[in-house]
This record gives sequence, structure tokens and C-alpha cells, in this order.
Amino acid sequence: MLPGSIQITGETLSGAEVKDICDSLKENTVRLLSVRGCQFSDRDFGRVCRGVAESHSLAQLNLNLGVVSSITRTKQLADALKTNRSIQTLFLHGSPLLDAGLVALNTALSTHPSLVCLDLGDCMLGDEAVRLICGMLPPDGAKSGLRELTLSANPAITTKGWARLAVAVAHSSQLRVLNLDYNPLGDQIAGMLAVAVASSRTLEVLDLEGTGLTNQSAQIFLDMVENYPTSLRVLVLAENDISPELQQQISDLLSEGEEEEDKEAEAQANANANAPLACEKIAWIPHSKYSA
Repeated sequence: MLPGSIQITGETLSGAEVKDICDSLKENTVRLLSVRGCQFSDRDFGRVCRGVAESHSLAQLNLNLGVVSSITRTKQLADALKTNRSIQTLFLHGSPLLDAGLVALNTALSTHPSLVCLDLGDCMLGDEAVRLICGMLPPDGAKSGLRELTLSANPAITTKGWARLAVAVAHSSQLRVLNLDYNPLGDQIAGMLAVAVASSRTLEVLDLEGTGLTNQSAQIFLDMVENYPTSLRVLVLAENDISPELQQQISDLLSEGEEEEDKEAEAQANANANAPLACEKIAWIPHSKYSA
């Protein structure tokens, strides 16, 4: 049987329902498990974590909206992730982790062999958490790291934390998608991020929606995409004090770059049409809301 999905939202789960979930995990019949916003006892949460640890099929785990509600649950999840080897995507959006929670999770997250997409939006994180997250964005030549990172709505992070993240993004050898929407960044931090984007050889999507930016930031991004080569293909600037004209200019330039890249890829494909067959590597597919 091909692995399927279990998706439940906002319900109170009974012991029998939790047992069914755990049995499916242990039988490797689940590829996606989502219990976002669900309520169940600490004992049952521990049972689910043990099921996650034993599963070899689980690729996506969604615990959004307060499921990981205490440091005890955070540590149980960390223990599960240390054993699990299959999860590629982990959603913890809206969990009251705090920096202490990231400390508890750090070893499990940073050493997981398959994890490439991590959502830590609205998790009440601060600068210490960002320092640990930067370790999951290793520089060129180091181990593989995250390809998609969401840090939306973590207003406790200071300029120091964002500056540290910008440096890590500039040198990350893997990161493709970065969602920083609804953080009070302002133009100064946006300027740091523009330098990081210009330096990055991999970043394709940057979400800065509702981050307190003005035309000053937009002009910097416009100059960057107009005058320098960049991997960036999507820059979200909605809900900022930026003129529609500037946003459209940036969007048009990014679209032109994508079209040119597509033409180059097509030309390369035609050139390789008669080349000897090679083993095909399965590509990672981003989970971002901005991905096709």
C-alpha cells in the first residue's frame, strides 16, 4: 500500500483516534500527518511522538497552532526527531516554543538527515533561537541544510538577531525560500537582507510582507535586481509603505530574469538531448505558498 495522509484540524482527539494514528505511523502507511490545532492529553502526545520516531514513511509533520504547548512536549518531539530519519518538512507555526524550546530541539533539528523545510513562524523566538537556526544554514562546502525557512511573526528578534541571520543566508549553500513576513524589520534590516540576497547563489523566494518597509528599501532591492545577477525570483513586498510602481518594477525585472533562465535551460536541454543517459536525481519540491 502506498503511504497516504492523515489530516485533522482543531479537534479534540480521543485515545482511540490517537491509537489509530500511532498504528498507521508504525505500519509505515502515512506520508503526511497533520494535527494542526488539535487537543489531546500529554500522554497521547507522547504516544504520537513514539509513533513518529518509529515511522520510516513520514515525510511531512504538521503540529501548527499550539499542539507543542509546553517544554515537556517540546522535549518529547526532540526525542522523536532524533530517532526518525524520514521527515522532510516540519511545521510548528504558532507554537509557544520560546528560545528554550529551540534549545531543546536544536540537536534533533540540526542533525536530522532529511529535514529541509522548517516553519517556526509565530513561535515567540528571540536572538538565541536565531543563533541556533543559523547553524541549520551551513555555508558552502559544509553539510546540507534547510532549503525553506519560515520565521514569520517573531517580533522579539532584535536587529542583532536579524543581522546574524542575514550573514547566514548570504553564505548558505542550500536555502531557497525565506519567509520573514509580519516581523517589524524596517528599512535598516531590509538593507542587510538585500546584501544577503545579492550574495546568495541559491535564494529564490523572499517574503517581506508587512515588515514596515518604505520606498527606501524597495529602491535598494530595485537597484540590486536591475544591476546585479541574482537567483531571486519572487520578492513579496505587500502590506508595506511602498509605491505600487516600485513593486511592479521589481516584479517585472524578476520575471524577466526567470524567463531568461528558462530559455537558457531549454537551450541546455536541447544541447544535451543526444547525451548519454545518466541517473536522474529526484528534485526537492518547495512547500512554500509561493511555490508552483
